Amino acid sequence: METILSIDDLPVQDPPGEDFSSVDLNWTKLGSAERCDDVALIPYDRVDAFIIGECSNVECPTRFHIERGRKRARGSLLEYKDDEYLEYRMYWCSFGPENYGEGGSILPSRRYRLNTRNRAARPQSMRGCTCHFVVKRLYGRPSLALLMYNERRHVNKAGFVCHGPLDRDAIGPGAKKIPYVCSEIQQQTMSMIYLGIPEENILEKHIEGIQRYCGADAKQQSLASQYVQKLGMIIKRSSHELDLDDQASIRLWAERNKKSIFFYQDTSETEPFVLGIQTEWQLQQLIRFGHRNVIAVDSVFGIKHLKYPLCTLLVFDSRQHALPVAWIITRSIVKADVAKWIKSLLDRVHLVDSGWKANGFVIDDAAAEIDPIRQIILPFPLEIFSCPILFSIWRVRRSWLRNIVKRCTNVEVQREIFKRLGQIVYSIWSGEDVAISLEEFSLDFVDQNSFMQYFKASWVPKIEMWLTSMKTLPLASQEASGAIEAYHVKLKSKLYDDSHLGSLQRVDWLVHKLTTELHSSYWLDRYADESDSFQIVKEEYIASTSWHRALQIPDNSVTLNDKDHLFAKVVSQKDSNLTRVVWNPGSEFSHCDCDWSMQGNLCKHVIKVNMICGNLQGYKSSMSFESLKNILVDLWSKPMDDSVDLDISTAWTCQMLDQVQKLVELNNSGDIGTVVNNLPLKWVAKRARASSVRRLSIASSSKKGTKKSATCRKSRKRKRLSRLR
Repeated sequence: METILSIDDLPVQDPPGEDFSSVDLNWTKLGSAERCDDVALIPYDRVDAFIIGECSNVECPTRFHIERGRKRARGSLLEYKDDEYLEYRMYWCSFGPENYGEGGSILPSRRYRLNTRNRAARPQSMRGCTCHFVVKRLYGRPSLALLMYNERRHVNKAGFVCHGPLDRDAIGPGAKKIPYVCSEIQQQTMSMIYLGIPEENILEKHIEGIQRYCGADAKQQSLASQYVQKLGMIIKRSSHELDLDDQASIRLWAERNKKSIFFYQDTSETEPFVLGIQTEWQLQQLIRFGHRNVIAVDSVFGIKHLKYPLCTLLVFDSRQHALPVAWIITRSIVKADVAKWIKSLLDRVHLVDSGWKANGFVIDDAAAEIDPIRQIILPFPLEIFSCPILFSIWRVRRSWLRNIVKRCTNVEVQREIFKRLGQIVYSIWSGEDVAISLEEFSLDFVDQNSFMQYFKASWVPKIEMWLTSMKTLPLASQEASGAIEAYHVKLKSKLYDDSHLGSLQRVDWLVHKLTTELHSSYWLDRYADESDSFQIVKEEYIASTSWHRALQIPDNSVTLNDKDHLFAKVVSQKDSNLTRVVWNPGSEFSHCDCDWSMQGNLCKHVIKVNMICGNLQGYKSSMSFESLKNILVDLWSKPMDDSVDLDISTAWTCQMLDQVQKLVELNNSGDIGTVVNNLPLKWVAKRARASSVRRLSIASSSKKGTKKSATCRKSRKRKRLSRLR
């Protein structure tokens, strides 16, 4: 919006129609950098039409009263500025400025009493609304009126909508009579509304929840129906734009939603913008599923489309699905900035559970700062303690396959290029020279101009960095990569909707989408699974990852080409006449001819074939297993013979193998009771054992009388005296 220092250049606006409002005017900023008001110039005889139009606001219907007024006589000023007034009136929303809701008392602000019968649509309902504007009849041009809007939004001092249909605290006139609605029922209803479930189904589930607390009552059901309708109206009319300026809008959102923010740093000359979002439910899931478990990250999402890239922290829930537990919106990947929000997140978790600790962290970007991430896993000096950080190759695999399919038209060339790239990655453990392999790769596919230009420009300058990360860090499994990829695909489908493409450069729109639709989707998934309700939602949630879809394919549906291991065939479960072909089986760089794989995704057919090939001779081991084997060999061969380093390495190796064996036994067991019975007996602390034995001895001695206990006391007294001598 343009900022001016004088009103001389303002055009006179006279919108057509009997009444008009602020929406029909073009507003301009007037003032300095410290204080600016929205101004517009209209004919003085259209002021009443403007006030009537403002009172007819659909979202916040109200009436405006004169809060303050002044007049001057014509000719009273010999010298005057261009904005001096002949008449001055301040109009204030009749739901303010007093607030009947704070402490039950009226906040005095007027010098005189107004007629309360005409105050607002609902009498006795002043709620501290700050919406007000000034009308100045200009001294130099009496036929014109200058409109100055100090606050155009109908909000209170805290920035919340305080009246009208969008007011969450007063959904309707009978809001106090609505039956008890706990946070779980409210979140369930809101999630269903955000996901577009029909209102009849929402009302049915809402009434079922109400009846658990209040019983069956026709009146309560009627009030519950009104509650659902009003809540739906609030959600449909809510907007992400709290201010026309995106930066000011996100400040207002941060002020209103402090409980959902774990770190906020506004843009300045020295510091970049950083916003860390985590709702209370996400915090609970992080503590529940992240403790003694692995945390993953989907980094730099939307770096080409969004104003600020999005980074997501993920935990693996009870079904090993990726669950978002924190969102970080920032462009900065500097070590100091990453350390700030990671420390803030860790402090928030430790306030709830001081013993919380993660066992590992999965990254998907070779350029990510590792040192700050170690703090969230093991808060000790980094020079002394190491930290288990794993690397996921799903981003590399997805990017290469998508561009191969997009830029190469020949199907056989697509298969060969992807296979050769996989061989280059596998060669990091065999000691081959990567530079020579890349040169041979470029010569063999020199005719594929489009793909080779992309590969040389985007990957050749940094491929050494990526391969080094794959070699030095343990690699995550296909199940973890598939779960992260499933979240990434769902996030992309939610954000890159055609109807919102014009809002991609607004941070408040991104925050609104994350905290409403995406948050509600994952909340309802978890609720449906744990409560065994919403069967359709539960089934879609279970089958949301390629790994779980692969488990539904029987082994006899897979046929391997045992001769040269070129391909494998998988019979479709929906159509037995349809067969999918998986090329380069047994490798993470195998791909299928199904539509899902052709989009660059890790499909269920590839995962199923790799599951079978992993147990057969002649096929390559998975990259995660190759990485583990390389780490164990390096750990065994590094120390000198007969040294303390050898003892430490042996202890670490035995501990690691013991944990792996227990984990495998737990996953393969159908009854956890058998696993618990096989665990070794663990004694309690020595002090507890001694106290329990002492209690047993005292109880047995009490049955024999007090004579023996008195003799024991005398004996103990003589022993103490002998020690003193």
